Amino acid sequence: MDIKVEDLSKVDKKITISADRSDLKPKIDEALKKYRKQINMPGFRPGKVPVSIVKKRFGDEIENEQVNEYIQEVFRDKIVPEYQPVGEPQVQDFKWEDGELEVDMKIGVKPDFELADPSQVEIDKMVHDVTEEEVDEEVERARERAGQWVETEEPVTETSKVTVDAVALDDKGEPVPDDVDEDKELDLNSEENAQFRDALLGKKIGEVVKVELGEGDDKDAFNVTLKQVYKFEMPELNEEFVKNATNGQQDNIDAFRSELKSRIQTYYDQTAEDMAKQDLMEKMIEAHEFEVPEVVVDKFLDAYIDQAKQQQGGELPEGFDEESYKENSRDQAKREAKWAFILEELEAKYEVEIEAEDIDNKIAADAARYGMPVEMVKNFYQQSSDQLENLRRNIRTDKVFQQLLESVNVNEVDKETYQKKKEEENPSNAEE
Repeated sequence: MDIKVEDLSKVDKKITISADRSDLKPKIDEALKKYRKQINMPGFRPGKVPVSIVKKRFGDEIENEQVNEYIQEVFRDKIVPEYQPVGEPQVQDFKWEDGELEVDMKIGVKPDFELADPSQVEIDKMVHDVTEEEVDEEVERARERAGQWVETEEPVTETSKVTVDAVALDDKGEPVPDDVDEDKELDLNSEENAQFRDALLGKKIGEVVKVELGEGDDKDAFNVTLKQVYKFEMPELNEEFVKNATNGQQDNIDAFRSELKSRIQTYYDQTAEDMAKQDLMEKMIEAHEFEVPEVVVDKFLDAYIDQAKQQQGGELPEGFDEESYKENSRDQAKREAKWAFILEELEAKYEVEIEAEDIDNKIAADAARYGMPVEMVKNFYQQSSDQLENLRRNIRTDKVFQQLLESVNVNEVDKETYQKKKEEENPSNAEE
């Protein structure tokens, strides 16, 4: 058996494992004996089938199985202790012919780098105190959510909903009897109904108006009869509204406003914290220059594909170009891979450990953030070991960020200044 190593980069290696039948013979012979004891064939006592017959009938399958086991053993016993591979090894070539084995695989090794000094890193953090005007806006949104559409005899406005009968007109402007759309509901707030809105504005129930849709040769004309008009009514801001909006927990307007203000402030504080962490992660990535193994990058790219499948109900859309998608996502995957290695080093530096109290606090925080009972969130994480490991990983990451935020230079800026700076950094987001 022979192992050759070729450096493809500082963090990528090509491993070639060569062996011949003499290296595998002990394993194959042992496997033949084991299978012999398990095989029952007519004319032979159980477990007494001649090895020659076992070899003739099942030799190829047994050999292939033992070759794969041999490769795994060599990888585990020889390659892992020597190179400490990261990510999943990629088998690039495999040959088992005429008693000769040759396997080419690509592995990644952990990059060697020194952590950058966090005190040299500078980030902005948004600081915002919620205003009474923002509370007013949230109160109005709550009233709007509780509002309802009611019939009215009033003329149509730009915000009305209407029910109409639409009769198609031919080229001469005459009604087409068989082309009638009865009880058609239209939300005039929607821009797709702008031409209906322009024609019906100020009209009353029973009136008939001509509406032209489209342009040029694609223009269609209709006689539209206005049958019903609806206006949106919001409840008054009173004790009854507060009671309904809080499921009976409150009936005092001032207390309701205070709770809303606290909720909005929590949202801003959490958002500011999340954005600061994101900025800090980006700055830490930029502060380190090292290569990342391709096998690790590929692992992230595969995860992106899995995520895309989940978003589409388990299957990628027809015609989805997986290779182009991966290529376009490669830079992002490299940055995420780099951050994973940096995070690992930071966890070691800060000696991050997780206590039972940390898990309880994280579950309670998640429950408060999403407005769910603590027991429900706890049950969610306990459903599988993967969910629990994700929770522990998030706790470790939060602890690293807490340490980093105490070390880096943090510039606190108001919301307007922060948003303006972000728009200048990324104009495309501002346009959206």
